[in-house]
Amino acid sequence: MPSHEKAPSPPGLRDRKRRQTRARIQGAARALFLERGYEGTTVDEIAAAADISRRTFFHYFSSKEDLVHSWQDDFKAALMAGVAAAPAEASLWEASEAAILGAIGKVNREEALAFEAMKQCTPALKARDQLKYEQLEQVFATALEKRLPPDAPALSARFVAMMAVGALRLLGESWSRDAPEEAPEAYARRLLEIARKAAGV
Repeated sequence: MPSHEKAPSPPGLRDRKRRQTRARIQGAARALFLERGYEGTTVDEIAAAADISRRTFFHYFSSKEDLVHSWQDDFKAALMAGVAAAPAEASLWEASEAAILGAIGKVNREEALAFEAMKQCTPALKARDQLKYEQLEQVFATALEKRLPPDAPALSARFVAMMAVGALRLLGESWSRDAPEEAPEAYARRLLEIARKAAGV
């Protein structure tokens, strides 16, 4: 290779740099949204705060809305990893509970309250909530199906996924209204116990 040509970066390094840039954009946007609101923040301002160009922003996210939903994708990935990491002897509901509590345990209370308020007053974000929960139910069911015994009906995973995502949805809708002073994980634990008793699981 001629000496003036730069050797290509190893794939691992490129991926790591992409993840770092993505996280930096997300962090800059989160701070600006909390300070100025969703509608009051522009893509140019996010790019400037993340020290990137507007063009680079669109390499990672198609819009501000896409950026907000990327945080939900990260939460979804944490849930699926939690299901996979649950002990083999755990029931479908126990695996779901562990995954939900593990993911919610990483949520920052103040940021979660601020973003819930932002969502409620931003039609573009609120309208996407229904789709978000539908997609979450599908991937939750897929993760749970992998834990089913060979002779168990596949619908078992779907039913438990519906219950788990329903609990998550109720958590998102009621926590900031009914118990904002409580840590998200503590509230989720109480809500899941209610769901467990109601369903008899």
